[in-house]
Amino acid sequence: MGASLSPRSAQVIDLESVRQRQQAQKCLVRLAPELDGLEMVYQLAASPDTYYGMPILAWGLREDGNVVGLVPWMETLTACSDLSSEENGYFVGYRDPETEEVFDTPPDHKYNELVAAADYFDYEASGEVTLIQQIPDNLGTHALCMNHPNSPWHMKPVYGWRLYSDGSLDALLADEQKATMTPILLGDKCLYSARARHQTVYFFQRHIANRILEEDPATLDALAMMVVASE
Repeated sequence: MGASLSPRSAQVIDLESVRQRQQAQKCLVRLAPELDGLEMVYQLAASPDTYYGMPILAWGLREDGNVVGLVPWMETLTACSDLSSEENGYFVGYRDPETEEVFDTPPDHKYNELVAAADYFDYEASGEVTLIQQIPDNLGTHALCMNHPNSPWHMKPVYGWRLYSDGSLDALLADEQKATMTPILLGDKCLYSARARHQTVYFFQRHIANRILEEDPATLDALAMMVVASE
């Protein structure tokens, strides 16, 4: 009789570990402000023949070596290429308003800048979450803040953004009662992290924020629908 064959051992795949590893590779390790007016181009499902432009706030280098454009979007600073919502928008590409060129990948000069900076500021990993970098907000971004479901909303200008060692991002807002100098700059003691003080935060471009402050009826209706949909 021939020798019996042992059944092949079943291979166990820890899907949660795979997911965590993939997420870690997407973590940001360095930021570079966008100072030349480059934009993100996106579409809305409701207007498939229309393209919209939004200024890019910064570029981010991920752990896996990829570079992504970043825009204040809904509840966080979001990678442009991650936008794929039927209601809120699909990412199309990046655009240089001066030449009107649309391109799929971040410009080489931003990739080179980020890689060089990450090599220079080579932070050692530690068990604690630490502040890696902070950059100013030069787009006039505003944060709509609420602490409790039935409490009033407050619209506050965003003065900057912080990147932490775990790849998380947070906006810097000001406690106006503690401000001692104007203009308010990064490093001022009156600044605080939005997530540390507010339960809910939504980010808006300057022109949308001003419509909300002016209580434009159509904008307020759209805001109410967005908040209800996100609950």
